[in-house]
Amino acid sequence: MFVEWDELNVIAIILATLLYMVYGGIYYSVRLGGDKYPEKKPLEMAGPMKYIVSVIVAFISSFVVAVLVQATSAESITEGSLVGLMIGFIISLVYLKNRLFGLMTHRSFLIAIGDHLVIFTLLGALHGLI
Repeated sequence: MFVEWDELNVIAIILATLLYMVYGGIYYSVRLGGDKYPEKKPLEMAGPMKYIVSVIVAFISSFVVAVLVQATSAESITEGSLVGLMIGFIISLVYLKNRLFGLMTHRSFLIAIGDHLVIFTLLGALHGLI
């Protein structure tokens, strides 16, 4: 299980970054669109910095998924999806721990794990396909 750094598909990394950004835009517009409290939330970052950080997170996530898909020799959409699903599952375990210690509501927990399971499966599928 070695990573061939020069064989990482830069086009796939960029496309997956864009996929993550589009998914996030849709997800947060639907998730926050029906918000009963339009004022700024107490923990929300102000200004454009949250969007800059979101793009950076999307790129890092895409890059990490690309490395793991390449390292596991996943060469199909199914294998890539499975790698992405496993990443989403591991992230969900972190959310489970946070939920168990009361750091998030049950509803927020379900939304967060659903979000991560879907997006990382999609990222893995894209990297496995391209």
